[in-house]
Amino acid sequence: MSDLTEISVSVNGMAYTRRVQPRMLLSDFLRHELGLTGTHVGCEHGVCGACTILLDGRSARSCLTLAVQANGADIETVESQGTVEKLGRVQEAFRQHHGLQCGFCTPGFIMTIVDILRHHDLETDDEIREALSGNICRCTGYQHIVGAVRELVKERGPLR
Repeated sequence: MSDLTEISVSVNGMAYTRRVQPRMLLSDFLRHELGLTGTHVGCEHGVCGACTILLDGRSARSCLTLAVQANGADIETVESQGTVEKLGRVQEAFRQHHGLQCGFCTPGFIMTIVDILRHHDLETDDEIREALSGNICRCTGYQHIVGAVRELVKERGPLR
């Protein structure tokens, strides 16, 4: 097809060049072109946060971003945060604090938490809840997720 656009991105430290439809969503690119299915697609309106990834170091909704908009970007997905054999720091805190149930929202929460740990100082549970307010979970009631982040904040000290 002549209407394909070539993009080059770094995803989880690996370089990729692909030709994509200009209207392809970044979430679809990650899942279908690269096979990185950890990024979940929930509402497709940017409301639920399940599709959250890091785009040039900041959290972004991959269901609202076109793949062509990410051309030249550095992307991090939940796959960059650990493996089944060796959980990453945020994943381990989720496990220890029972911060997940069905797990559908978990990748988006993980990536949001990575962003807030890198860029924001949080001192209270209210501040943690505000920082997580862009992600929706229908199972946990959030308290265990807040507990996981609270532990990560204590462990880290200042978050910048």
